[in-house]
Amino acid sequence: MNDTPEVRNYRIPLFCTVTLMFWFSMYTCVPILTAYVEYLGASYKMAGLIVGMYGLSQMLLRIPVGVVSDRYHKHKWFIVFGLFFSVLSGVGILVTQELTWILLLRAAAGAAAATWVDFTVLFASYYRQEETTQAIGTISFYNSLGQMFGILCGGWFADRYGWESSFLIGAAAGALGLAGAFFLVETPKKSTQPMTFKGMLEVGSDKRLLTVSFLAVLFQLLTFATVFGFTPVYAQSIGATKLDMGLLTFFSTFPMAIASLVGGRYVARKLGENHIIIIGFIFSGIFTILIPFSSTLWMLMVTQCLAGIGRGLTAPVLMALSIKHMDAGRRATAMGFYQAIYGLGMFAGPLVMGVAGDLLTLRQGFIMIGALGCATALLSHALLMQRGLPLGDTRSANDQA
Repeated sequence: MNDTPEVRNYRIPLFCTVTLMFWFSMYTCVPILTAYVEYLGASYKMAGLIVGMYGLSQMLLRIPVGVVSDRYHKHKWFIVFGLFFSVLSGVGILVTQELTWILLLRAAAGAAAATWVDFTVLFASYYRQEETTQAIGTISFYNSLGQMFGILCGGWFADRYGWESSFLIGAAAGALGLAGAFFLVETPKKSTQPMTFKGMLEVGSDKRLLTVSFLAVLFQLLTFATVFGFTPVYAQSIGATKLDMGLLTFFSTFPMAIASLVGGRYVARKLGENHIIIIGFIFSGIFTILIPFSSTLWMLMVTQCLAGIGRGLTAPVLMALSIKHMDAGRRATAMGFYQAIYGLGMFAGPLVMGVAGDLLTLRQGFIMIGALGCATALLSHALLMQRGLPLGDTRSANDQA
């Protein structure tokens, strides 16, 4: 790491707590949002558009956020603004039942999520460059932990006190995180050249970055079509309550959190980063195909638990590889490109599933999306292994010593 143990002991726990509260606030509505807007009268297509708007606004905003962050080195203040927009989104959905307003408020939530660029880059700056995968694995763990508890609490509150209560507790958690964000520590500005237009083009045309970003699009499409999209709708069709929908998403997110932490710190050292990505897509694809063959809620939970392991292995490694080879002055721009590009998958996933649900059936949609996940595992092998792209050492710094 870059600081004394005393400084690290202060920075890292606070940062992890703020991260947890941020994602808690963003995800309390996830287990019930699709079902809620259907309850308000939305079609599958409209429901998919509302869920997907979260990804679309991220896609549009993350590159500008990354570029400005690199130029002015103000990651902390972007994090503050992100938490403010998370509170705004929760309060807004709490007080309106108009689908158009909910669509716009989900765009505001996407604007909040666009600042994840600054969370990851600032946190990684507390570590040495060769520890990037470990840093991203750690912050991804708290990302998943916040999502997991937000999802569980959101489902429980919605079941006990009505739909709107999940938006209320999300806004409250965001407000707590916002208060903590003011005490985050910005790393000293390094002696790097300001980001130029030429530098942006160089970052945006980087072969390693484009490869992992393309794979991340397919990863997010798979995730937001299912666990953060229409898997709760399928669960409701086999008798799940609002609390059950929260438990379902919890059991898919908990193993994702553990796999993020263990995968980034340990498994990638043993198996190699490229192999981890391939294994993760295989898990995600197979257990998505099995969703419509799950006749009971517990069978469905098992499939989503195993799919969550796949997501948890894949996500932090892809994210780490997007910036691991970049110098400090380009990391936020690279992360902005990476997260903007994968926002396409967050937008397309629920929209594709919504269209499939209207034109075909949700059952057929899950099978199609799961098959895409399995095909992406083969594609990952082609891109990462057969083409020989040096996407990062498969050994840890300690192994190399």
